[in-house]
Amino acid sequence: MNEISQTKEAKVVNPEGSPYNPQKARIIGERQLTTDTKLFELELESGERLNQDPGQFVELSIPGVGEAPISVTSSPTRRLDSFELCVRAVGNVTNTLHKTNIGDTVGIRGPFGTGFPVEELRGHDLLFIAGGLGIAPLRSLINYTLDRRDEFNNLNILYGCKRPCEQMFEDEVDHWARRQDIYHEATVDFCPDNVCWGGNIGVITELIPGVDIDLDNTYAIVCGPPVMYKFVLEELDEKDLPHEQIYLSLERRMKCGIGKCGHCQINGAEEVLYACQDGPVFNYEKVKGFEEAI
Repeated sequence: MNEISQTKEAKVVNPEGSPYNPQKARIIGERQLTTDTKLFELELESGERLNQDPGQFVELSIPGVGEAPISVTSSPTRRLDSFELCVRAVGNVTNTLHKTNIGDTVGIRGPFGTGFPVEELRGHDLLFIAGGLGIAPLRSLINYTLDRRDEFNNLNILYGCKRPCEQMFEDEVDHWARRQDIYHEATVDFCPDNVCWGGNIGVITELIPGVDIDLDNTYAIVCGPPVMYKFVLEELDEKDLPHEQIYLSLERRMKCGIGKCGHCQINGAEEVLYACQDGPVFNYEKVKGFEEAI
Protein backbone atom coordinates (compact mmCIF):
# COMPACT_ATOMS: atom_id res chain seq x y z
CA MET A 1 0.00 0.00 0.00
CA ASN A 2 1.26 3.46 -0.86
CA GLU A 3 2.46 5.22 2.32
CA ILE A 4 0.41 8.35 1.59
CA SER A 5 -2.86 6.39 1.49
CA GLN A 6 -2.35 4.75 4.87
CA THR A 7 -4.29 5.94 7.92
CA LYS A 8 -3.08 6.19 11.48
CA GLU A 9 -4.03 3.87 14.27
CA ALA A 10 -6.26 5.73 16.69
CA LYS A 11 -4.60 6.83 19.92
CA VAL A 12 -6.96 5.74 22.67
CA VAL A 13 -6.37 7.85 25.76
CA ASN A 14 -8.48 5.54 27.90
CA PRO A 15 -7.48 1.97 26.95
CA GLU A 16 -10.72 0.61 28.41
CA GLY A 17 -12.86 2.94 26.32
CA SER A 18 -13.34 3.59 22.61
CA PRO A 19 -12.26 6.66 20.65
CA TYR A 20 -15.48 6.34 18.64
CA ASN A 21 -17.94 6.60 21.53
CA PRO A 22 -18.59 9.99 23.16
CA GLN A 23 -18.93 10.36 26.91
CA LYS A 24 -21.67 12.52 28.35
CA ALA A 25 -20.48 15.82 29.76
CA ARG A 26 -22.53 18.38 31.67
CA ILE A 27 -22.16 22.13 31.21
CA ILE A 28 -21.50 23.58 34.66
CA GLY A 29 -20.47 27.12 33.74
CA GLU A 30 -20.30 29.55 30.87
CA ARG A 31 -18.95 33.04 30.36
CA GLN A 32 -19.27 35.44 27.44
CA LEU A 33 -15.80 36.47 26.26
CA THR A 34 -16.68 38.47 23.13
CA THR A 35 -19.85 38.99 21.11
CA ASP A 36 -19.44 35.61 19.38
CA THR A 37 -17.17 33.64 21.73
CA LYS A 38 -18.01 31.89 25.00
CA LEU A 39 -16.02 29.98 27.60
CA PHE A 40 -17.73 26.75 28.68
CA GLU A 41 -16.82 24.71 31.76
CA LEU A 42 -17.80 21.05 31.60
CA GLU A 43 -17.50 17.92 33.71
CA LEU A 44 -17.74 14.31 32.59
CA GLU A 45 -20.85 12.60 33.99
CA SER A 46 -18.71 9.57 34.81
CA GLY A 47 -16.83 11.68 37.36
CA GLU A 48 -13.51 10.92 35.66
CA ARG A 49 -10.90 13.53 34.77
CA LEU A 50 -10.37 14.42 31.13
CA ASN A 51 -6.59 14.02 31.66
CA GLN A 52 -5.64 16.24 28.75
CA ASP A 53 -2.18 17.51 27.96
CA PRO A 54 -1.79 21.22 27.12
CA GLY A 55 -2.49 21.63 23.42
CA GLN A 56 -4.82 18.66 22.94
CA PHE A 57 -8.42 18.91 21.72
CA VAL A 58 -11.74 17.10 22.08
CA GLU A 59 -14.56 16.30 19.69
CA LEU A 60 -17.76 17.88 21.01
CA SER A 61 -21.07 16.50 19.75
CA ILE A 62 -24.69 17.56 20.03
CA PRO A 63 -27.23 14.85 19.12
CA GLY A 64 -29.08 15.64 15.92
CA VAL A 65 -26.73 18.50 15.06
CA GLY A 66 -23.21 17.18 14.60
CA GLU A 67 -19.69 17.16 16.00
CA ALA A 68 -16.83 19.68 16.02
CA PRO A 69 -13.19 19.68 17.21
CA ILE A 70 -12.56 22.14 20.05
CA SER A 71 -9.26 22.97 21.79
CA VAL A 72 -9.12 22.40 25.53
CA THR A 73 -8.16 25.81 26.88
CA SER A 74 -7.81 24.89 30.56
CA SER A 75 -4.60 23.61 32.11
CA PRO A 76 -4.58 20.17 33.75
CA THR A 77 -2.85 21.85 36.71
CA ARG A 78 -5.95 23.86 37.62
CA ARG A 79 -9.31 22.12 37.26
CA LEU A 80 -9.20 18.56 38.51
CA ASP A 81 -12.80 17.52 37.86
CA SER A 82 -13.73 19.83 35.01
CA PHE A 83 -12.29 21.35 31.85
CA GLU A 84 -12.86 24.47 29.75
CA LEU A 85 -13.57 24.97 26.06
CA CYS A 86 -13.38 28.35 24.32
CA VAL A 87 -15.93 28.27 21.50
CA ARG A 88 -16.65 30.77 18.74
CA ALA A 89 -20.09 30.50 17.12
CA VAL A 90 -19.24 29.82 13.47
CA GLY A 91 -21.28 26.76 12.44
CA ASN A 92 -24.23 24.52 13.29
CA VAL A 93 -22.62 22.78 16.25
CA THR A 94 -21.03 25.85 17.81
CA ASN A 95 -24.11 28.04 17.28
CA THR A 96 -26.26 25.38 18.94
CA LEU A 97 -23.78 25.09 21.81
CA HIS A 98 -24.06 28.84 22.40
CA LYS A 99 -27.81 28.37 22.95
CA THR A 100 -27.42 25.71 25.64
CA ASN A 101 -27.95 26.28 29.35
CA ILE A 102 -26.04 25.29 32.45
CA GLY A 103 -27.03 21.71 33.26
CA ASP A 104 -27.40 20.64 29.63
CA THR A 105 -25.31 17.71 28.39
CA VAL A 106 -23.18 17.25 25.30
CA GLY A 107 -20.97 14.44 23.98
CA ILE A 108 -17.19 14.47 24.38
CA ARG A 109 -14.64 12.26 22.65
CA GLY A 110 -10.97 12.53 23.46
CA PRO A 111 -8.70 14.14 24.33
CA PHE A 112 -6.95 13.66 21.00
CA GLY A 113 -3.78 14.70 19.28
CA THR A 114 -0.22 15.58 20.18
CA GLY A 115 0.07 18.46 22.62
CA PHE A 116 2.93 20.76 23.50
CA PRO A 117 6.21 19.01 24.47
CA VAL A 118 6.18 20.11 28.11
CA GLU A 119 9.24 18.07 29.10
CA GLU A 120 11.29 19.52 26.23
CA LEU A 121 10.22 23.06 27.12
CA ARG A 122 10.95 22.71 30.81
CA GLY A 123 13.93 24.77 31.97
CA HIS A 124 13.91 27.06 28.92
CA ASP A 125 12.77 30.55 27.94
CA LEU A 126 9.37 30.53 26.22
CA LEU A 127 7.96 32.98 23.69
CA PHE A 128 4.19 32.66 23.24
CA ILE A 129 2.77 34.32 20.11
CA ALA A 130 -1.04 34.22 19.95
CA GLY A 131 -3.31 35.80 17.38
CA GLY A 132 -7.09 36.04 17.82
CA LEU A 133 -8.70 32.77 18.86
CA GLY A 134 -5.20 31.23 18.90
CA ILE A 135 -4.99 32.34 22.53
CA ALA A 136 -7.39 29.49 23.45
CA PRO A 137 -5.03 26.52 22.96
CA LEU A 138 -2.00 28.54 24.12
CA ARG A 139 -3.82 29.48 27.35
CA SER A 140 -3.61 25.86 28.50
CA LEU A 141 0.19 25.90 28.25
CA ILE A 142 0.54 29.46 29.55
CA ASN A 143 -1.36 28.60 32.73
CA TYR A 144 0.56 25.34 33.03
CA THR A 145 3.85 27.26 33.04
CA LEU A 146 2.51 29.88 35.47
CA ASP A 147 1.38 27.17 37.90
CA ARG A 148 4.85 25.63 37.71
CA ARG A 149 6.71 28.89 37.32
CA ASP A 150 9.95 27.69 38.93
CA GLU A 151 10.28 24.97 36.27
CA PHE A 152 10.61 27.46 33.40
CA ASN A 153 12.89 30.41 32.73
CA ASN A 154 11.81 33.68 31.09
CA LEU A 155 8.20 33.83 29.88
CA ASN A 156 7.25 36.19 27.05
CA ILE A 157 3.59 36.49 25.96
CA LEU A 158 2.60 38.39 22.80
CA TYR A 159 -1.12 38.54 22.11
CA GLY A 160 -2.81 40.28 19.20
CA CYS A 161 -6.38 40.64 17.93
CA LYS A 162 -8.25 42.80 15.44
CA ARG A 163 -9.92 45.26 17.86
CA PRO A 164 -9.89 45.86 21.62
CA CYS A 165 -13.41 44.40 21.95
CA GLU A 166 -12.13 41.07 20.58
CA GLN A 167 -9.52 40.55 23.29
CA MET A 168 -10.40 37.48 25.34
CA PHE A 169 -9.57 36.52 28.95
CA GLU A 170 -9.17 40.18 29.87
CA ASP A 171 -8.75 39.47 33.59
CA GLU A 172 -5.91 37.06 32.89
CA VAL A 173 -4.28 39.38 30.37
CA ASP A 174 -4.35 42.16 32.99
CA HIS A 175 -2.77 39.74 35.46
CA TRP A 176 0.05 38.97 33.01
CA ALA A 177 0.70 42.68 32.57
CA ARG A 178 1.01 43.19 36.35
CA ARG A 179 3.36 40.28 36.99
CA GLN A 180 7.03 41.12 37.30
CA ASP A 181 8.18 37.68 36.15
CA ILE A 182 6.49 37.87 32.71
CA TYR A 183 7.18 40.01 29.65
CA HIS A 184 3.78 40.70 28.09
CA GLU A 185 2.73 42.92 25.19
CA ALA A 186 -0.68 43.22 23.53
CA THR A 187 -1.63 44.70 20.19
CA VAL A 188 -4.70 45.32 18.02
CA ASP A 189 -4.84 45.75 14.26
CA PHE A 190 -6.83 48.97 14.73
CA CYS A 191 -8.63 50.86 17.46
CA PRO A 192 -11.92 52.64 16.74
CA ASP A 193 -12.33 56.27 17.75
CA ASN A 194 -13.43 56.88 21.35
CA VAL A 195 -12.23 53.42 22.48
CA CYS A 196 -9.69 53.33 25.28
CA TRP A 197 -6.69 51.15 24.45
CA GLY A 198 -3.29 51.30 26.15
CA GLY A 199 -1.46 48.71 24.09
CA ASN A 200 0.22 48.73 20.69
CA ILE A 201 -1.73 49.37 17.48
CA GLY A 202 -0.46 47.27 14.61
CA VAL A 203 0.06 43.65 13.60
CA ILE A 204 1.54 41.20 16.08
CA THR A 205 4.82 40.87 14.17
CA GLU A 206 5.66 44.41 15.28
CA LEU A 207 6.06 43.11 18.83
CA ILE A 208 8.61 40.39 18.06
CA PRO A 209 11.67 42.65 17.58
CA GLY A 210 11.21 43.96 21.14
CA VAL A 211 11.66 40.51 22.69
CA ASP A 212 15.13 39.62 23.95
CA ILE A 213 15.74 36.10 22.63
CA ASP A 214 18.49 33.78 23.86
CA LEU A 215 19.01 31.67 20.73
CA ASP A 216 20.39 28.73 22.68
CA ASN A 217 17.61 28.67 25.24
CA THR A 218 14.35 29.98 23.71
CA TYR A 219 11.38 28.07 22.32
CA ALA A 220 8.63 29.90 20.41
CA ILE A 221 5.05 28.60 20.58
CA VAL A 222 2.75 30.03 17.91
CA CYS A 223 -0.99 29.81 17.28
CA GLY A 224 -3.29 32.06 15.30
CA PRO A 225 -5.10 32.52 11.98
CA PRO A 226 -3.40 30.88 8.96
CA VAL A 227 -2.31 34.19 7.44
CA MET A 228 -0.33 35.01 10.59
CA TYR A 229 2.12 32.11 10.46
CA LYS A 230 4.06 33.17 7.36
CA PHE A 231 4.87 36.61 8.74
CA VAL A 232 5.58 35.45 12.30
CA LEU A 233 7.98 32.82 11.00
CA GLU A 234 9.73 35.43 8.87
CA GLU A 235 10.26 37.61 11.97
CA LEU A 236 11.58 34.65 13.94
CA ASP A 237 13.98 33.98 11.07
CA GLU A 238 15.15 37.58 11.41
CA LYS A 239 15.96 36.71 15.03
CA ASP A 240 17.83 33.58 13.80
CA LEU A 241 15.78 31.35 16.08
CA PRO A 242 16.45 27.71 15.06
CA HIS A 243 13.45 26.08 13.39
CA GLU A 244 13.59 23.08 15.70
CA GLN A 245 12.89 25.49 18.58
CA ILE A 246 9.58 26.64 17.09
CA TYR A 247 6.28 24.86 17.75
CA LEU A 248 3.09 25.59 15.82
CA SER A 249 -0.49 24.64 16.63
CA LEU A 250 -2.02 23.94 13.21
CA GLU A 251 -5.52 22.97 14.24
CA ARG A 252 -7.72 23.01 11.17
CA ARG A 253 -9.92 20.87 8.92
CA MET A 254 -10.17 18.16 11.58
CA LYS A 255 -13.24 15.95 11.57
CA CYS A 256 -12.98 12.47 13.12
CA GLY A 257 -10.09 13.11 15.54
CA ILE A 258 -8.55 9.67 15.02
CA GLY A 259 -6.87 9.79 11.61
CA LYS A 260 -9.51 7.84 9.70
CA CYS A 261 -11.55 10.32 7.66
CA GLY A 262 -8.61 12.07 5.98
CA HIS A 263 -10.01 15.60 6.28
CA CYS A 264 -6.92 16.90 8.07
CA GLN A 265 -4.25 15.23 5.94
CA ILE A 266 -1.13 17.28 5.28
CA ASN A 267 0.39 15.71 2.19
CA GLY A 268 4.10 15.67 1.48
CA ALA A 269 6.17 14.20 -1.33
CA GLU A 270 6.70 10.87 0.45
CA GLU A 271 4.75 11.15 3.68
CA VAL A 272 1.36 12.22 4.94
CA LEU A 273 0.67 13.79 8.33
CA TYR A 274 -2.63 13.96 10.16
CA ALA A 275 -3.30 17.16 12.11
CA CYS A 276 -5.57 15.26 14.51
CA GLN A 277 -2.95 12.66 15.42
CA ASP A 278 0.54 13.91 14.50
CA GLY A 279 -0.59 17.37 15.63
CA PRO A 280 -2.26 19.71 16.19
CA VAL A 281 1.12 20.77 17.67
CA PHE A 282 3.98 20.41 15.20
CA ASN A 283 7.67 21.20 15.32
CA TYR A 284 8.36 23.70 12.53
CA GLU A 285 11.56 21.96 11.46
CA LYS A 286 9.56 18.78 10.78
CA VAL A 287 6.69 20.35 8.81
CA LYS A 288 8.30 23.24 6.93
CA GLY A 289 8.82 20.99 3.90
CA PHE A 290 5.10 20.24 3.67
CA GLU A 291 3.52 22.80 1.32
CA GLU A 292 0.05 22.18 2.79
CA ALA A 293 1.17 22.68 6.40
CA ILE A 294 1.23 26.49 6.49
